[in-house]
Amino acid sequence: MTDQSKSAADNKAWSGRFSEPVSDLVKRYTASVFFDQRMALQDIRGSLAHAAMLAKQNIIGADDLAAIQKGLAQVRSEIERGEFQWSLDDEDVHLNIEKRLTALIGDAGKRLHTGRSRNDQVATDIRLWLRDTMDAMDGLLRNYQTSLLDLAEQHADTPMPGFTHLQVAQPVTFGHHLLAYVEMARRDRERLRDARARMNRLPLGAAALAGTSYPIDREFVAQELGFDGVCENSLDAVSDRDFAIEFTAVASMIMLHISRFSEELILWMSPRVGFIDIADRFCTGSSIMPQKKNPDVPELARGKTGRVYGHLMGLLTLMKGQPLAYNKDNQEDKEPLFDTADTVIDTLRIFADMVPGITVKADNMRAALNQGFATATDLADYLVKKGLPFRDAHEAVARAVRAAELKGCDVSDLSLAELQAFSPLVADDVFAVLTVEGSLASRNHIGGTAPAQVRAAIARRRRDI
Repeated sequence: MTDQSKSAADNKAWSGRFSEPVSDLVKRYTASVFFDQRMALQDIRGSLAHAAMLAKQNIIGADDLAAIQKGLAQVRSEIERGEFQWSLDDEDVHLNIEKRLTALIGDAGKRLHTGRSRNDQVATDIRLWLRDTMDAMDGLLRNYQTSLLDLAEQHADTPMPGFTHLQVAQPVTFGHHLLAYVEMARRDRERLRDARARMNRLPLGAAALAGTSYPIDREFVAQELGFDGVCENSLDAVSDRDFAIEFTAVASMIMLHISRFSEELILWMSPRVGFIDIADRFCTGSSIMPQKKNPDVPELARGKTGRVYGHLMGLLTLMKGQPLAYNKDNQEDKEPLFDTADTVIDTLRIFADMVPGITVKADNMRAALNQGFATATDLADYLVKKGLPFRDAHEAVARAVRAAELKGCDVSDLSLAELQAFSPLVADDVFAVLTVEGSLASRNHIGGTAPAQVRAAIARRRRDI
């Protein structure tokens, strides 16, 4: 080995085994430092806990611990100020920090890695980073829910068509409609918390794959870092990324629900529907058509949902063929994981801001209720309560709807005599049933669209969040 090649090889933490330095192309291909550096603060937290444990177990001395703590404090300060010099030669966030620490404090920095491997180190860093991210995401989901609740409360009495198959079905209130998305977000938060609980186990101490011969105290490190326990199999601890996959699956569900809401906002904002308007700051215009106002934020959210789905499929595919234990494939988990988190966080943040800027066009919503015989089911229920079997009531109302359609009016516009032609059970109290307000008020049970129930549901959810 030449002096030059030995010098180049010695720049690596693992270079002693190799007779020539890594090529520049391989450096670029295998390095992760330019994306995994975002875990730097988590890496430092993990190292501080690991160092404290090494000292507690008399694996390193108190002087070494003090030097490591002081040096890592300086490294953290340099990173936070944007002064840290990241190097491709040092491959990843872990080696960059370790090299800088060693430059600052000497041999004590070299002792920090005792009893651990980059395999369990990175598995710990990812979990710490993801835990912080999930906590932030839960807060953003709460803000999004609150914005929906505020708008729902303003429109607890505002009637609009409820749809099935995009056809007018029955009257609901706009507040009730928004509460459906509050419930979706509620389940999203539950899934997020469930995934966090499963993830919150400490891998550190698994070392490369088999554990370590040093007398470590893993439970102490877990407590220091806020983990609920330790990963109990060293092979599993360093090699599986199911927690990242599960997070991305939860993120996909969040984006699915955002995408459904986005689709409705886009439809509602169309002049052909005209139920709402979105504040100008969330829309763009056209470079050629001066009249256009495009709902770009909901459209982009709908599109970004596919991006998150792609990351989920990528992570599943990444993991599916890996033998135990750690493989370099797992370096590819971070970019999709980071991009998923960024996409969901940005989307939730902007939707929480956008929802309060929605203007509801209540007159257009009410007018749409007159286009689809929205209270026909109420007439059927009326006849059932009068003693007619439901299937017979259904048939009678269907014939009444057909007659109203031929006449070009709503069922509620038919005269009493005309309605009695379809069933002699119809009396003059039928018209109270056929009003929109009567229809809404009759659904007065938990989960129903009666304005009183909408307000009660809003109050329950406010207590929850």
